[in-house]
Amino acid sequence: MPVVIESLDREGRGIARVEGKAVFIEGALPGELVSYASYRRKPTFEQATATAIHEASAEREEPRCPHFGVCGGCSMQHLELRAQVAAKQRVLEDSLWHIGKVQPETLLRAVYGLAWGYRHRARLSVRLVPKKGGVLVGFHERKSSFIADMGSCEVLPRQISDLLLPLRRLVAGLSNPTRLPQIELAIGDAVTVLVLRILDPRSTADEDALRDFAARHGIQFWLQRAGPDSAEPFSPTGAPPLYYSLPEFGVRMHFRPTDFTQVNHAVNRILVRQAMALLDPRPGERIADLFCGLGNFSLPIASCGAAVLGVEGNAELVRRAQANARDNGLGALARFQAANLFEAQNCAQFGDSGGFDKLLIDPPRDGAVEVVKALGEGGPRRIVYVSCDPATLARDAGVLVHAKGYRLAAAGVINMFPHTSHVESIALFEK
Repeated sequence: MPVVIESLDREGRGIARVEGKAVFIEGALPGELVSYASYRRKPTFEQATATAIHEASAEREEPRCPHFGVCGGCSMQHLELRAQVAAKQRVLEDSLWHIGKVQPETLLRAVYGLAWGYRHRARLSVRLVPKKGGVLVGFHERKSSFIADMGSCEVLPRQISDLLLPLRRLVAGLSNPTRLPQIELAIGDAVTVLVLRILDPRSTADEDALRDFAARHGIQFWLQRAGPDSAEPFSPTGAPPLYYSLPEFGVRMHFRPTDFTQVNHAVNRILVRQAMALLDPRPGERIADLFCGLGNFSLPIASCGAAVLGVEGNAELVRRAQANARDNGLGALARFQAANLFEAQNCAQFGDSGGFDKLLIDPPRDGAVEVVKALGEGGPRRIVYVSCDPATLARDAGVLVHAKGYRLAAAGVINMFPHTSHVESIALFEK
């Protein structure tokens, strides 16, 4: 029997109510009348796929990618872009209220960027699949370990999308194509790098093929034999260094292709600009940038004249952040230290006795609960929190507002990953 879709969940699935049970339906949009087939049934909910759309939403669009619905890279191409962002805003607001019992005083205008070709970072899986004609290169199928049989990708830049089929042929011609499980993409302002995770020694013929491919397609190959730090440039060896720029702050951020950087460089520039506007760093202030990575926020803070301490759990990233500070002439204002911020003893310095005027927090999905629990009456008067998970932001916001005396002055979404259900957001807390 057809059902009416009431709303979207955090994964972009339509939600219907059938005899008191929630049914999560992939491919369905709010307001639509759909038929569905369930693939998982539980006493209180079902998971299903839409089999027919009887009454379509005015916000429904034809997916641009022919692989949509099979490839797991995107989940919302069938929904108009502004409606996607509105859905993400509702996820943020609902999380803040239902988990943290807080509401922002002001909703920030959502940040948009390019809708297509925006991914400057990606990890592509590689597998020899004789039943599908040879080597596959791409993202995993939705909810599967299989690799999607894709010849193009609309969220990758065009020059990378056009390489998917040539990369298949390249890998298929290597001496042992089963020993190259992964290709990692990293695009900088001056060079495009593909890191090949090659587990066996290369033959002379393999190396010649790689050099020829790099020269013909204008990319640089790096080779990785073990962990991320084992990656080294292979060909051409004289390529420009990897970096992205933050021109409003006069900063260039050098990075290795296996380092964490935001996938969407254009939106990252807007995010940094907004974070600086909310934080308002000023000469003479002491500011801590927690989970600082390469210094994506630390160096813009220092460029505004404030003294910044960047703290990051990865010692290699700390060393590269220090090098970036020196290279940008900010070594006198920006210093960095390695510390595990998921351990309470490492977070005490940011509380009452830390002497920091402001904090910027940009944690991974686990959030920053030990950091916010360490804050007290004498803690920083302003906190800018950049989040990649609305649930952990909401949890931490509840601690800040109900236990630490802050108010949630503003919050909003950053559409870092168009056509996916991923919600990136930013929030401002003040004493």
